Amino acid sequence: MDKIFDLAIIGSGPAGMTAAIYAKRAGLDVLMFEGSAPGGKLVKTFEIDNWPGEPNISGVSLAMKMYEHTTNLEVQTEYTKVISIKNEHVKELHTEDGRVFYTKALIIASGTIENMMNIPGEEAMIGKGVSFCAVCDGAFYREKDVVVIGGGNSALEEAVYLTQFARQVTIVIRRDVFRGDLQAQERALANPKIKVIRSHIPVEVLHEIKVTGLKIRSVVDGTEEVLPCDGIFPYIGATPSTQCIHDLGITDKEGYMIVNEKMETKIPGIYGAGDVVVKPLRQIVTAVNDGAIAAQTAFHYIKEFE
Repeated sequence: MDKIFDLAIIGSGPAGMTAAIYAKRAGLDVLMFEGSAPGGKLVKTFEIDNWPGEPNISGVSLAMKMYEHTTNLEVQTEYTKVISIKNEHVKELHTEDGRVFYTKALIIASGTIENMMNIPGEEAMIGKGVSFCAVCDGAFYREKDVVVIGGGNSALEEAVYLTQFARQVTIVIRRDVFRGDLQAQERALANPKIKVIRSHIPVEVLHEIKVTGLKIRSVVDGTEEVLPCDGIFPYIGATPSTQCIHDLGITDKEGYMIVNEKMETKIPGIYGAGDVVVKPLRQIVTAVNDGAIAAQTAFHYIKEFE
């Protein structure tokens, strides 16, 4: 068998990098996997103003600071995706480039992928008016007009949250009724800052340097109109990046990892951290909390490993 690492971490977002830092400082031999660029959703966030100690920092800058911390500790990073895991006493990880790695313990911190609208202008404006996190970015839209896409609980709750800052919040839904529960609907509909446009879909993000508007189309008669706005918040769901553990029985029906307060799954030696786990709030601070706990729990497991 090739080298056996103490701990492997899938994902180098805030949860994964925090886990790597804590594990490396505890003296573990750590391997971190990243399929794209270090930082996870941080690199898609234009500006952050709720990270303690940094009143205003770009997502890219914070991601690079975290990554430099891991490199200074000499955390080994492999830039490839883990596509399958064989759960033995020593975990066997298979990557998309055909390699196999072995580890005593494993932390899954692979995050989620937001469901996008898949319309022209959207991808170019991520971080420049298109945001997937009202809690992260809402404060940047004080006295501005924003649009929320979606009719579920998340869309309704985030629309209400945005009224703390925005001049007006317009909710656009495909159907003529909401999918969210009655209480969430009542709260949104009772808010004087919220306007609802029913039976419409987004078709194009209009922009110059930043978002300037959203073109929408009626699903009833096909007519189109433009909503001038400064920000667009799609809330049409997210998909957890848990394909590699799909067959291990440690996720819920939506694919999110089921963990306890120690970030343990029901499989000894496998832990979850960050957005990929079932949790009420997905933020940078909650991700780093998970990463620290997962690393500490894994440390104790590895010390008893035989």
